[in-house]
Amino acid sequence: MEITIAFSADSPPLPVIAAARVAGVPLSTDPSLPPGSAPIFCFDSGLKLQGTNTLLRYIGRVAAIPNFYGQDALESGQIDEWLEFAPIFLSGPEFEGACARVDGYLTLRTFLVGYSLSVADIAVWSGLAGTGQRWESLRKSKKYQNLVRWFDSIAAEYGDPLNEVTAAYVGRRGLGKLPAAKPTRGVSGSNPASKGKETNGPIVSKENAAAFEIDLPGAKIGEVCLRFAPEPSGYLHIGHSKAALLNQYFAQRYQGRLLIRFDDTNPSKESNEFVENLLKDIETLGIKYDAVTYTSDYFPQLMKMAESLILKGKAYVDDTPREQMQKERMEGIESRCRNNTVGENLALWKEMIAGSERGKQCCLRGKLDMQDPNKSLRDPVYYRCNPDPHHRIGSKYKIYPTYDFACPFVDSIEGMTHALRSSEYHDRNAQYYRILEDMGLRKVQIYEFSRLNMVYTLLSKRKLLWFVQNGKVEGWDDPRFPTVQGIVRRGLKIEALIQFILQQGASKNLNLMEWDKLWTINKKIIDPICPRHTAVLEENRVILLLIDGPEKPFVRIIPRHKKFEGAGTKATTYTKRIWIDYADALSITEGEEVTLMDWGNAIIKEIKKDNEKITHLIGVLHLEGSVKTTKLKLTWLPEMDELVHLSLVEFDYLIKKKKLEEGEDFLDNLNPCTRRETAALGDSNMRNLKRGEILQLERKGYYRCDVPFLRPSKPIVLFAIPDGRQQTSLN
Repeated sequence: MEITIAFSADSPPLPVIAAARVAGVPLSTDPSLPPGSAPIFCFDSGLKLQGTNTLLRYIGRVAAIPNFYGQDALESGQIDEWLEFAPIFLSGPEFEGACARVDGYLTLRTFLVGYSLSVADIAVWSGLAGTGQRWESLRKSKKYQNLVRWFDSIAAEYGDPLNEVTAAYVGRRGLGKLPAAKPTRGVSGSNPASKGKETNGPIVSKENAAAFEIDLPGAKIGEVCLRFAPEPSGYLHIGHSKAALLNQYFAQRYQGRLLIRFDDTNPSKESNEFVENLLKDIETLGIKYDAVTYTSDYFPQLMKMAESLILKGKAYVDDTPREQMQKERMEGIESRCRNNTVGENLALWKEMIAGSERGKQCCLRGKLDMQDPNKSLRDPVYYRCNPDPHHRIGSKYKIYPTYDFACPFVDSIEGMTHALRSSEYHDRNAQYYRILEDMGLRKVQIYEFSRLNMVYTLLSKRKLLWFVQNGKVEGWDDPRFPTVQGIVRRGLKIEALIQFILQQGASKNLNLMEWDKLWTINKKIIDPICPRHTAVLEENRVILLLIDGPEKPFVRIIPRHKKFEGAGTKATTYTKRIWIDYADALSITEGEEVTLMDWGNAIIKEIKKDNEKITHLIGVLHLEGSVKTTKLKLTWLPEMDELVHLSLVEFDYLIKKKKLEEGEDFLDNLNPCTRRETAALGDSNMRNLKRGEILQLERKGYYRCDVPFLRPSKPIVLFAIPDGRQQTSLN
C-alpha cells in the first residue's frame, strides 16, 4: 500500500519519518500543508489518517520489527504514554526537566518499554534530536548519563536511517522550515530486523551498560540466572533495594533470568503479611522477575539431603546447650557429640523430626573443621527444632533448616549461576562453597557488593520491629522508617531511589551514605513538575488590609507551575483583606514596598501593634511597581471561608547518633522528638489534592499529601519532604 505523508514545512513530523525509516515502511513526502497543520497519511485508496501519534501507532502496528508497538495491551498503553510525553522536549523551558525525568527512568532500562526497541524509543529519541544543538551540547556533558547512554545505543544500532532523517530535517537550532521542494517518491528505509540483531532483552555493549560497568565473573549472555532472596520477616528497606536492583541490572545486562525467592526458614519471625508487602515493594521498585519461589518449596529435598550427609558422616546431631556450643566454636573445641555413630545420629534426627522433648534439645551440625581459622567453618548448624507453625505450610514440620544450609542447596537446585551477597557475608563464602561440595552439587559463583548503610539509620529488621511493636512508629510504612514504603510515603520518588543506589554501583567498598544526597536527587525530579500552592501558618497569622484593594473579591485562573503546563491550573481569589505569616510581618518596616506573589507590589503604610505584638498591617497596592526592586516576596491568602485547614508534619531521625559503634545499644540513642505538626491554612484548591500527590508550598518547601481533604473540620495532612539541605533537628 502506497503512503504519502503530508505535513507543514514549518513543522516536519520527525518522529513519524524516523519511525518509518527504521521500521522499513516506505513513505513519499509532501511538505506543502499550511503552517500549523497536523501531519496526514494519504493512502492510495483515498483514506487518510491524521495526527503525529496516530501515525506513529499505525507504523508501530505494521512494522516488521517485533513488538514495535508492544507485545501486549499493557505495553501498548505504556507506549501511548510516551508518545504523549515526547513533544515536551520541544517546549523550551521544560526541556531539561523532561531530560531529568527520562534519565531517572532509564537508570535500569535499555529501552523505554519492555526489552526491545519500540516506537516509543523513536518518538523520544526524535524529540531530543529535534532540538538540534541544544541536545548536542547537553549530550557532551555528564549531566544525564543514562539518557545519553540510551540515545547513543539507538544511534549506534539504527544510525543510517536516523542520520539521514536528522540531516534532512534538523538544523543547529532544531526543527525548522524546509526548503521548497516537490513531493518526493519512494523514501524508504532498510528493515533492521534483517540485521539479525533483534533480541528479547537488552544488548550488552559498552554503549548501553550502566554507569558502574562491572562484569559478573564467568557470565555468559543468555545463561545467567540470579535470585533476590529476602526473608519475609519485615518490609523491604533501602539496603535490600540495592540488592534487588543490582540483581535486576545484571539479569538484564546478560539477558538472563531473575527469580524472587523467599527465604522462609524461620516461622517464628515470618508471615504472609511480610510476603505480600515484599512483593508490593518489589513491584514498586520496578523489578521484573521470571518466577517467585520459596525455600519452603524444597523442605522435603532439604531433609533428604540432611539425612544423606548424616549417612556419609558429614553431619551429626548435637545436644550441647546453645551458649556452650557457641563458646566451643569460638575456642575450636570439638563437641562430645561429634564422634557419634551414624546410628546414634539417625536416632536423634528422628527425635528432632518428631519434635519430641529429646529432639528439642538437639540441632544438626555439619562436620567441617573445628580448627579452621575461619570460624564459619567450625561445624555450623544445619537444622534446628521450632514448634511454631509455618505461615505457608502450618505445623507439618517441627524442624527447619538454617539459612547457611538451605541457601547453597536451593541456589544450586534452582540453577543459579551467580549469587549476589553483601560483603558482610564474606567470611561465610568459604562455608557456602564447602557445603555445596559436601552436598555434591553444582557450584554457584558468589559475587559480593557492599552493604548500603545510611547515617542516623537502623536497617536491622529486629530493631525496626521493636519500634513497630512498641508503638514508636505507625507501622512498617512510617515515613521515619528506611523501608521502601516509608520513604515513598514521605515523598521520595522511586526514580530517585534507583538513581541513588546505582550511583553506588556494585563496589565492594563499605560506605556510610548521607540522606541529603538522596533527597537532592529527589528534588531534581520533583521540582520541575510538582504544582505550587500557598499556605499561611495559623498561629499568629496577621491581616494585611489593602485600602485600595478590590471591594468585591474576584478570581483569576493561574498555572499551578509557571514552567510546567502539565501541572494544571488553580483559582486564586483576590480580596481587600489578606493573611500573611507573622514571621513576614516582623520583617516589614513601615513605608516598605513588598511583592505579593502572583499579584504585584504593595506599599505598607502602617503596622499596628498591641503590647509590641503586631495585630495587623495597612497598605496600598502599587501594581505598576517592579518586583525586581523589592526585598520581600510574600506569600498570602485571601481572608475567606473556603480556605482549608492543614497539618504540616516534619520528621527527624529515629536515633540521634550518625553511626552506632559495635556493642552500642540503639535504645540508649533514641531521638526523643521525631515528629512535629504545625497547623496552617491552605488555598482552597488544595481540596482537590489526592493522597500521594507531591506539591510545593511557596517559600515553605516540598510536601506529600498523606491525608487528603475529607471534611472541613479535618485537616489535610502534608508530610514535609527534605530538599537535600542539612536536616534541622526538631529538638
